[in-house]
Amino acid sequence: MKKKIFIISGEYSGEVHASNVVKELKKISSEYIFEGIGGDNLEAQGVKLFEHVKNLSAMGISLQIIFKHYILGKKLVKYLKEDYKPDLVLMVDYGGFNLSVAKYLHSAGIKIFYYIPPQIWASRKYRINSIKKYIDKVLCIFPFELHMYKQYGINVHYCGHPLVYQLPAKASRREFFEKYNLEIDKKLVAVFPGSRVFELKNLMSEFKNTVSILKERHPNLQFCFSQAPNLSDETYKKYLKDCDVKVIKGDNQALLSVSDALILASGTVALEACLYKTPMIIAYRGPKLFYWIYLLVRCINKVSLPNIIANKDIIPEIIEDDVKAENIASHIEELLYDNEKRYTMIKELGGVKELLSDKFSALEAAKEIDRELLP
Repeated sequence: MKKKIFIISGEYSGEVHASNVVKELKKISSEYIFEGIGGDNLEAQGVKLFEHVKNLSAMGISLQIIFKHYILGKKLVKYLKEDYKPDLVLMVDYGGFNLSVAKYLHSAGIKIFYYIPPQIWASRKYRINSIKKYIDKVLCIFPFELHMYKQYGINVHYCGHPLVYQLPAKASRREFFEKYNLEIDKKLVAVFPGSRVFELKNLMSEFKNTVSILKERHPNLQFCFSQAPNLSDETYKKYLKDCDVKVIKGDNQALLSVSDALILASGTVALEACLYKTPMIIAYRGPKLFYWIYLLVRCINKVSLPNIIANKDIIPEIIEDDVKAENIASHIEELLYDNEKRYTMIKELGGVKELLSDKFSALEAAKEIDRELLP
C-alpha cells in the first residue's frame, strides 16, 4: 500500500535538501507518494506542490507577511487533516512556520519528522520545548546537536551535514571564467547579497558602494553579483540598478569555488564557501526591530556557521551599524593582499570540514523515514 509523505520547506536551500531526501526515498522504494511546499527542485522529483517556495521568499518581513503565513498555515493544516491525510510530514528548516504548524498536526495524530531542525543552539532555545512536544523524530545535521537533543530526551538521529557529501567539486577556474567572459589574469570578488527580498533591501546599497570603492582603488580586480535562483530578474534588477557589474544566476557553488574573495550575507552559503576554502567576510543588516529582538533571544555571539562550528572567529562578521562600504572594502583588501591573513583563513576553513561527518545526509534521512513507514 502506498505511503503518503508531505514535505514542508520554506526557502530555496531547504527545498534543495528536501529534494535530495525525496530522491533517495524513491531509490529505496516505489511505495511513496509526495506532496509539499517547495520549489522547482522538489517538483523535478515528482512532488506535487501545495505552495511554491518563491511565494514565501518573496514575502520578506512585515505584519502583512506574518498574516500571509498565518493564512497559509491554516489552509495547510486543514488540507493535511481533512484531505491528504499523510502517513508522515517531513519538515525541513524554516523553524518559525514549521513549529507553529507542528502543534496542530501533532494534535491530529499526524507523525512528524524534522530534518535540519531550527538552530536552537544559536537563538530561541525555548523552541526545544515545542520540538519535544510536537516532533516525533529530529534528523539533525551537526554532531553537537545529537548530544543536545538527547539531553532533553528527544528522539534524534544524526544524519551528517548535507553539504559535505552533496557539494559539487570545485569548478575549473579557467572554464568558469571563459563561460562568463571574465578575465583570467584578474582577481575575482563575488558578492552574494542573499536570497530574500528584505536582504536585498537592507544590504545591496552598501554592497554596490563597496564594489565602487574597490574598483577605484584596485583596477586589477573584477566583480560579479550572484543572483539567487528564487529571485526574479525584475526584483534583482530593481536593487542592482545603476551598478555596472556582471550578474551570475544559478551557478552559485561554482562561483563560490573559483572566487578569490567573497562578500556574503550570512546563511548556508558561508558554509558552502568554507568547504571550498574560499576567503570571505560576512556582512548582514536587517530591520532594527528584528535585530533588537535577535539580541534578546540569541544564545551565542557568532552568526556564521563556520565560526559557530569551530567555536572561534575565523571569518570577519560585520553586523548592523558596522555594515558600511568602507568597512567591508578594508576587510576584502586584507583577504586579497595580506598573505598572512589570507592563508591563515584558508587553513582554518579547512579545519572546519574535519569537524563535520562525511555521512550522506539525505540518504541517512531517507533511511530513517523508510524505517518508520515501511518496517
